[in-house]
Amino acid sequence: MTERPGPAAIKLAERSIDRPGALARRYGNQAGSRAYDLFVPSGSGSGPRPLVVMLHGCSQTARDFAIGTRMDRLAEEQGVIVAYPDQPRSANMLKSWNWFRDSDQHRGRGEPSILAGLTRRIMEDLDVDPARVYVAGLSSGGAAAAVMGQTYPDIYAAVGIHSGLASGAAGSMAAALSTMRRGAVRQPLRTAHPVPTIVFHGDRDTTVASINGDQAIAQSRPGTELTGTTTEGRSAAGRSFTRTVLAETYGAWSSEQWLLHGAGHAWAGGHPSGSHTDPQGPDASREILRFFMSNTMGARLHMT
Repeated sequence: MTERPGPAAIKLAERSIDRPGALARRYGNQAGSRAYDLFVPSGSGSGPRPLVVMLHGCSQTARDFAIGTRMDRLAEEQGVIVAYPDQPRSANMLKSWNWFRDSDQHRGRGEPSILAGLTRRIMEDLDVDPARVYVAGLSSGGAAAAVMGQTYPDIYAAVGIHSGLASGAAGSMAAALSTMRRGAVRQPLRTAHPVPTIVFHGDRDTTVASINGDQAIAQSRPGTELTGTTTEGRSAAGRSFTRTVLAETYGAWSSEQWLLHGAGHAWAGGHPSGSHTDPQGPDASREILRFFMSNTMGARLHMT
């Protein structure tokens, strides 16, 4: 099923914002509208560019998230277009994406419809490589990214979930609070079209328990033979971590799970000028981009 923007679709005039290379835009359809910051790297590049949609966490803004993740800097370095949708208080008083609400967990409805339409609009307006479109987020944004991977596997070639939850892990606000503390009681449904997924989670996260990262990885797994490797490492700033890599023996699907030892509810390797960041690393933004660039829609579709 493909959603059409319809007569309610809007794109307001762009206006410059005080980040080099970034513009403020808005997209809307019948489900509602969202403002978003759009970072476009300088230079003409050498053909269509990748696109990453970054979804901020609770209480954050698009600007705050861009600063904290330092994704603009990496995007300029690697020639990547980045969109930062903004969740308004009118949609959620805490500026949280409504990942726990049934109406916002399905293709063609609610926030997934808006975010998918926003992504498609950028793809239409700019020279975007349709095989290299990705979505990532922190906390509620990570949970929303999981929802987007489940509902729009035809758009997003890979998903990044930092301190987030599996798609469909809760169906109400009350269930969401319990799930954040203890993990989903009901097993989140596995997708019919597995999307490569990278997960970061601190094992001392008292806001979203790390079991939710385990469930997000489990949800993304295909029902095929997998090979796996686990390594221990330490960031330059001293944060130890365990990295587990899974891959199809004969296929294009892969996943990475980074368990950050002693870390709380914060973006690993983020800049302290942004909220909910942990400068001790490792550099989640750089690792997520590396993972994304190694997974393309064309390779995945070719193997299915």
